[in-house]
Amino acid sequence: MPGPIHKRFLALGAGCLALLVASASTPALADAGFRNWISGFEKTAVANGISRNTYRAVFSGVSEPDPDVIQKARFQPEFQDKIWDYLDNRVNDESVAEGRRMLVQYKPWLDRIEQRFGVDRHILLAIWSMESNYGRILERQDVMKSVPQALATLAYLDPKRAKFARTQLLAALKIVQDGHVTPKGLTGSWAGAMGHTQFIPTSYQAYAVDMDGNGHPDIWNSVPDALATAANLLRKNGWQTGKTWGYEVVAPAGAAQMQRANRKLSQWSASGFKRVSNRAFPSPGDNANLLLPAGTEGPAFLMTKNFFVIKRYNNADKYALAVGHLADRIAGYGDFAQGWPRGYTPLSMEERYEVQQRLTRHGLYDGKIDGKIGSGSKASITAYQRRAGVAEDGNASKALLDLLRRH
Repeated sequence: MPGPIHKRFLALGAGCLALLVASASTPALADAGFRNWISGFEKTAVANGISRNTYRAVFSGVSEPDPDVIQKARFQPEFQDKIWDYLDNRVNDESVAEGRRMLVQYKPWLDRIEQRFGVDRHILLAIWSMESNYGRILERQDVMKSVPQALATLAYLDPKRAKFARTQLLAALKIVQDGHVTPKGLTGSWAGAMGHTQFIPTSYQAYAVDMDGNGHPDIWNSVPDALATAANLLRKNGWQTGKTWGYEVVAPAGAAQMQRANRKLSQWSASGFKRVSNRAFPSPGDNANLLLPAGTEGPAFLMTKNFFVIKRYNNADKYALAVGHLADRIAGYGDFAQGWPRGYTPLSMEERYEVQQRLTRHGLYDGKIDGKIGSGSKASITAYQRRAGVAEDGNASKALLDLLRRH
């Protein structure tokens, strides 16, 4: 769950993997090298205005790199998952229901944030869900990491991300020095993204808001601060108040040739594109881009300016589409009108829980029972299909569940 702006860092290079292998095979030497790196970087931190006391307090107890950071850097779902798998795991009955509960619980704060920043509250709740499952991730010790250890690991072991990691580490140290978070409270993701809405340190410095008025923008513990910080990022990157992120449309023949083209909505309409609701576009003079995330066999969308503003939070079409769609679902709108070209009948959230439970009983799955079909669940499904002598597609389908129920 790396945070805003920086999710452009893709897979590891061979050099980084070689370093990781070396660290695993010679741990004593690798740990000594890592400790030397931490010791050496202190000079850089001091030269950038960080006190030695702050530096040493932040790195107290950090003596070895975190191999899980390197592993997670290799697999980013925005670039790995099929669009329907990505959406199934993020826009579902549970995330929608929880968003609606948060809509009521935080209404007074959402009123104030929306009035101050002009960003739709449903978008903010969707981002909160996407980034930390409405804060639940922050409570999981198996997920949350020491930000200084994670960033130092990237700086030490990952040449492609080393510059990014050093920059973020200096910013994190400054945040501690300024008194906004304690060294122990400096927790986040494998890439250093922090708090309820997952901001990397430089983005925190650029956009952090003290919404609750306690003197510190506390995105780790204050939901109002975290949501306001997300709203501030979107506003400063051009959010258009009162406008949508896009429209699901019925596309005419030949639409694939127009993908990514930028035209006014009135021009799209004249070319045969119609909203699935069959209503007129409310702002026909607005520009929009055509997106066909699954090709011509799947849903089609005309994306307006706000879609691309959401991508300033995470530069992936899948992410922005999920945020927009989840926001709409929280607001009371339905699912997409057009289906995805899955090639199988999908399962409900409850049925996906059942698949994981049954795979566990077969001794093939030892992950979290959460209804989310990620790489671990898919590997377990494939193993079960191999054992059952059926096609090994790894899909959580009705056919799979029927087979599991019979055995």
